[in-house]
Amino acid sequence: MIKFRSIKTTLSKGVTVPSLIFITGICLLSAIYPKLTENLLNTVKDFIFVNLNYVYVWSVTIFVLFLVYLMFSKYGNIRLGRNDSKPAYSFFSWISMLFAAGMGIGLMYFSVAEPMQHYSNEVFSGNTAIQRAKDAQLYTFFHWGIHAWAIYGIVGLSLAYFAYRYRLPLSLRSCFYPLLKDKIKGTWGNTIDIFALCSTFFGITTTLGFGVVQINSGLETLGVLPGSSFIYQVLIVGVLVSLSIISAVSGVDKGVRILSNINIVSVVVLLLFVLVLGPTVYLIGSFTEGIGNYINNFFSLTFNTHVYEAETQPWFYDWTILYWAWWISWSPYVGLFIAKISKGRTIREFIAAVLIIPTLFNFIWMSVFGNSAIWFDLNIADGALSQLASNPDALMFRFLEYLPLTEIISFLVIAIIIIFFVTSADSGMFVMNSIASKNARISPKWQTIGWGILLATLALLLLNAGGLNALQSMTLITALPFSVIMLLFIVSLVKALAIDQKYYERDFSATTIPWSGESWRQRLKQIVSFNDKKSVSRYIDTTVKEAFYELQQEFAKNNIDATINSYEKPQRIEIEIKHDVVNNFVYGVKNEKRVVSDYLLNEENLPDVDDSQTHFPKSYFGDAREGYDVQLFTKNELISDVLKHYERFIEIIVEKRNEMFISSNANRRLE
Repeated sequence: MIKFRSIKTTLSKGVTVPSLIFITGICLLSAIYPKLTENLLNTVKDFIFVNLNYVYVWSVTIFVLFLVYLMFSKYGNIRLGRNDSKPAYSFFSWISMLFAAGMGIGLMYFSVAEPMQHYSNEVFSGNTAIQRAKDAQLYTFFHWGIHAWAIYGIVGLSLAYFAYRYRLPLSLRSCFYPLLKDKIKGTWGNTIDIFALCSTFFGITTTLGFGVVQINSGLETLGVLPGSSFIYQVLIVGVLVSLSIISAVSGVDKGVRILSNINIVSVVVLLLFVLVLGPTVYLIGSFTEGIGNYINNFFSLTFNTHVYEAETQPWFYDWTILYWAWWISWSPYVGLFIAKISKGRTIREFIAAVLIIPTLFNFIWMSVFGNSAIWFDLNIADGALSQLASNPDALMFRFLEYLPLTEIISFLVIAIIIIFFVTSADSGMFVMNSIASKNARISPKWQTIGWGILLATLALLLLNAGGLNALQSMTLITALPFSVIMLLFIVSLVKALAIDQKYYERDFSATTIPWSGESWRQRLKQIVSFNDKKSVSRYIDTTVKEAFYELQQEFAKNNIDATINSYEKPQRIEIEIKHDVVNNFVYGVKNEKRVVSDYLLNEENLPDVDDSQTHFPKSYFGDAREGYDVQLFTKNELISDVLKHYERFIEIIVEKRNEMFISSNANRRLE
């Protein structure tokens, strides 16, 4: 922690200062020389899109294939955290938060505009109206579907896995630990975090700037505001950023989660309104056909670079490549936020939820709004909506004029955009502060407020000067190097997952067999008996405790310091050998209860049991592997079982490849 004039802060100088210099410099250039900066950055962007577009195509393809492989592989059962970790949020809250952070304002901005722009694009003017409508839906699905969420999924999974499984800081630098080891705590790590912070800031500022314009346009259309001058935009930004700061300061558990839940309900209400009062049969039929069309064309769309179709290549650069670059540039922000809320999920659960659920909802949303707009344009508006395709700020509200209760539903749309604005901004402040402070557990509230003020100030500066397009180009340019960084994330994940899997699959030495067959009569009596809480407690206080204390004495003779720890509620006792560099060795026994099956209670030719609940002594371990019933173990057999696990522990820690997985003080070393 550093101090500036006695003001407490958790900000890292090595990350924050260079980031602020670069962010401020680019924004000032874009504001003072908007046209010059925009032309310069557009030249760089166009060169990348035209000459290096294959980097984006292959990168996104690899992201999709890798995540699908992980989901169906043996690694899918690995939990993002200890093996006994539980999710911090309900499934509904989790999905709501990742959805709101991942797509946000863009879903409102492009739900009508993108299908309509594909439909009315001159490149496809040679096709029939029906074919153009089908292609518009297909391309929209492609840009907002599995590929987009695979980009977020790679970053989110990498961050969550290394943060919660390897106990590293929730920072992009941690994803390079298998490759760089402790080098990530120096210049390399700072460089990665600076890149992530700048990319996140540029992406959020650009999106919020465009969101303010759309809110202003909607309020002007409804007559709430008399115009769209800069004064009104200042007012809108002031109110919304203030709400965002209040939400961010209250924390993810309160502000962000509550707003995300409200938003997802509001979005569903709006969706059902358009579906029921719009061309319902047409929408359901077109959605069904669109899903089939997307599946049939999935691989051709994925690998298509339009190299044989010169007339469609400009469209390909302006849409597909731009989208891939945009999602990649946003992935540090969205990935960090998704990782923050995903502790306790399995890899399979994480990938399935991130890839499938938001994608399916996006398809439904885009079908209902986009296809409704095209249907109205063909059958009622006589082309009036397609003429507005180049004005997405007003298109959504003009589209709503063809539905009943236009004014009420328009206010609902503005409310949803506002909540999306607030959730994007508050989660953005949270993420930026997390990057700048190297994921400090507790940060002063003024830091979050400071990021909000900086966002608002620079967004307004660029809005007034017309520099948002230049900043958007800068954001898209950063996507090229970050796509390479994401490919390295995959390399790190593969290396780390292999070590993880081998660690938990490691078997015991064949020489350590806990029971020799002696005292079999006593063993049979134990097998057919069911214990109550007192008898298990007695077993722990006698057999287990005696075994552990005898072991402790023997360890001491071998110059190893072992500690016996006892706890209540629930009762448990453990033997612990502490280490400075690697994880502590822990073997414990706890009083565990289980519910007896009704079949056993009613069956005559099975052991008698008087109660629906019984207790048994269950082992547990420091690395959260699943324990087992040890009630049949004698004192010596229990000692043998402890030594079996200790031998396994020693065999694992002596292997160099396991050092990053078993390190106990990774967080301290990387601060």
